[in-house]
Amino acid sequence: MAEREVDRSVSQTVKAQLALRDQILSGALRPGERISELQAVETTGASRTPVRMALVRLEEEGLLEAIPSGGFMVKAFSERDISDSIELRGTLEGLAARFAAERGVSARELEPLKECLAAIDELLRQMPISVDAFSSYVTLNARFHAVLTELSRSPPLIRQIDRASALPFASPSGFVMAQSALPEAQQILIIAQEHHRVVIDAIENREGARAEAVMREHARLAVRNLRLALRNRTHLDLLPALALIKTATD
Repeated sequence: MAEREVDRSVSQTVKAQLALRDQILSGALRPGERISELQAVETTGASRTPVRMALVRLEEEGLLEAIPSGGFMVKAFSERDISDSIELRGTLEGLAARFAAERGVSARELEPLKECLAAIDELLRQMPISVDAFSSYVTLNARFHAVLTELSRSPPLIRQIDRASALPFASPSGFVMAQSALPEAQQILIIAQEHHRVVIDAIENREGARAEAVMREHARLAVRNLRLALRNRTHLDLLPALALIKTATD
């Protein structure tokens, strides 16, 4: 009975965490807006203990900031904050690619990466790329990065990559949907796909330094996407969370 209660509490915490995160990233909760525990209970439908844990986890993710008088506040982010988070994720993914190359990966283990590559190639043949195709790209790109991470065979590194990717806007597909409305979209996706192709080749040929360098450069494309998205805020409907990011001119 006690074990079932613990499982139920954990499930409620995750549910509350996801619900509150969605409210922040959808723009329903604005930068600087205060969130009380009671308010979070009402909006998520979870009980107080799971909500309290969910708020703490969102603070750890960097989306909320604790207020000394009680409760939490939705954080705003600088462009540098986001760039640093993306750089961190890219550094860790580069290490994962190097481990995969140096430790060796079989043809069978590489197959899921090559399947993602082929599926993305098919999407890129569409001219222009539709919003639906971008949505499919997000899924395939996330899978590519997840499989690559697993090939490192390093549980400590995998945990750190997961943590880095959970930082606000740091995930591999963080700005893809906002990018879909930009005229530079096709060119950036083609470059990203070439990075995918090269890192597979580097891992296959056990070229660790090359694999690492490619993945670090690959992450910097996300920084480029960030800057393009911030200059084209007319498409906030595709990524309302851009409102959380302050630029130097704000």
